[in-house]
Amino acid sequence: MVLADLGADVVRVDRAHGASLPGPNHDFRKEVMHRGRRSVAVDLKHPDGAGVVLDLAERADVIIEGFRPGVAERLGIGPEDCFLRNPRIIYGRMTGFGQDGPLAQDVGHDINYIATSGLLSLIGRKDAPPTPPLSLLGDFGGGGMLLAMGVLAALWETERSGEGQVIDAAMVDGAALLGTAFFGFMPTGDWRQERGANLVDSGAPFYDSYETSDGGWVAVGAMEPHFYADLLTVLELDEASLPGSQYDEAAWPALKEVIADRFRTRTRDEWVAAARGHNACLHPVLTMDEATRSEHARARGSFTEIDGVAQPAPAPRFSRTPATVTAPPPLPGEHTEGVLADWGTPTWRIAEWLKSGAVVDAEAAAGEDAGTAIANGTETTETTTDSPAEARA
Repeated sequence: MVLADLGADVVRVDRAHGASLPGPNHDFRKEVMHRGRRSVAVDLKHPDGAGVVLDLAERADVIIEGFRPGVAERLGIGPEDCFLRNPRIIYGRMTGFGQDGPLAQDVGHDINYIATSGLLSLIGRKDAPPTPPLSLLGDFGGGGMLLAMGVLAALWETERSGEGQVIDAAMVDGAALLGTAFFGFMPTGDWRQERGANLVDSGAPFYDSYETSDGGWVAVGAMEPHFYADLLTVLELDEASLPGSQYDEAAWPALKEVIADRFRTRTRDEWVAAARGHNACLHPVLTMDEATRSEHARARGSFTEIDGVAQPAPAPRFSRTPATVTAPPPLPGEHTEGVLADWGTPTWRIAEWLKSGAVVDAEAAAGEDAGTAIANGTETTETTTDSPAEARA
């Protein structure tokens, strides 16, 4: 998604036959992470299926796959297969546990990868079980985003060397990398193994979320003494009468109770209004609907609406080559014929593949994602938006 937002021409290789989307979303048109891409539906078990992918890879800058280790090779679309057709291609591989090691073939999801990385053990409240942080640390941050960064770095290097390479992106590695600072804190004694007892894990009373009288929530992050002083001013609390000082960790549980009791005396929006003009690091915990409509988001254009679905706008911001969403999420196989033609496949071959079932169009395709994306070079196909990411995917 990020590469597409930045201007890459991204083609998804979807299953020709399969189940609907896994997870909470079963509507391809609302699977907004697929935005900005076209879809080709390929039967990779068909004798000509691998040839379709390799024909695309021959014209591509990047191919990304998310199979278990060894599956792409068995399908005939592994790195060596692609290098034979295109020695410059960047082959990005996304897995949970990596291409090798004793866990390489284990099944899992985000929670399993971040558990293995050590990070899940840190997340949660005191005396409570480890709390899954959505799918942010493994799937998205430690997985997809780091792979996208690796792709851009590899493209930069290929421009100099003329050679392609394989990127082995494992979510367990990436999640651990995101936690580098905390691995550094641990041996110094500045961070405890115990959850909910540290500075930014809900242990500190000045860094937490508090319920208000109307059932809303506010987030407080007043770590520095001058910000903490402003927070006490907003709360109308006298530091001298509190159970302890800001960094007296023994007093944190009692101090948190005092602050929690005070926040329950007003509504969320009343506290936000009271904090205006102070540097209390106090902000409302917005719902996702509220976030899309907030004054700040509207002023910055932080969200966009496509086909009635509100979603985050592309980020970061570029002064000269703004990123943009070029298309809504595709149906599997929606662009099969058009993509193959754009990428230089002869008309007669497209017709043969359609007739044999090696590829199908949207009407014939089922909904299960095969997990493969391909990137094609701008020099051989139509141009895209003027973006720093000129590799076309």
